[in-house]
Amino acid sequence: MWLCWVYDAVNNLASLRRAAAYAHARAALQLEQTLHLDPEAALDHWVAGHHTLALWVSNYYDNAHFVVTLGVVGWLWWRHPALYRPLRTSLVLTNVIAMAIFWLYPMAPPRLLDPQRYVDVVAATHAFGSWHVGTLATAANQLAAMPSLHISWAVWSALAMWRIFGRRGWALLVWIYPGVTAVAVLSTGNHWLLDVVGGLATIVVSTLIADRWQGWWTARQARRALSSEGERTGMIGS
Repeated sequence: MWLCWVYDAVNNLASLRRAAAYAHARAALQLEQTLHLDPEAALDHWVAGHHTLALWVSNYYDNAHFVVTLGVVGWLWWRHPALYRPLRTSLVLTNVIAMAIFWLYPMAPPRLLDPQRYVDVVAATHAFGSWHVGTLATAANQLAAMPSLHISWAVWSALAMWRIFGRRGWALLVWIYPGVTAVAVLSTGNHWLLDVVGGLATIVVSTLIADRWQGWWTARQARRALSSEGERTGMIGS
């Protein structure tokens, strides 16, 4: 719940960082164009030109990251508690890092930077649960493109599934999910390619820290258990 409070606080103050968010978005676009890695407009126009596809992609963008991520969290907690602990830490840390960046380095998405060039596909299709229009729009930080939490959560979900099913041949298919998510966030005008890279970097760093912490904690608990067992053995022997 405290993460929701932090997000709401950052959202309420986002308007104070509007100028910086647009400046950062222009810088991101300029860098991508220099590197010839700016697929956002082409993907956006292609999806926007196919109404049924646009509707499916928009609904996926709006809802899949919540449904899948919360579903995986619940499943881990219920069936795989040993895996749940480090992965839970990784997910929490990912959100903490992202919220810090939302404030320190806000970035406007393509659909806001240049509405004449990038179509807001989610708003145009009136997707279910859209955070771009109506009451929900005020509850979402519209200047939080960097990093893409859609990507971070998708990679986290795929990683969790991989750790559960990694020994099975079909387990590689779980990585299709973050790939599809990357296409969705770019083609709907909601993220730059650099945001996708930022989301990937965020989950990688968070997972490395969480795994290292879990390893240290497990070793510490094992040492304490051995010490307690030694003390009990000594008391019995005496």
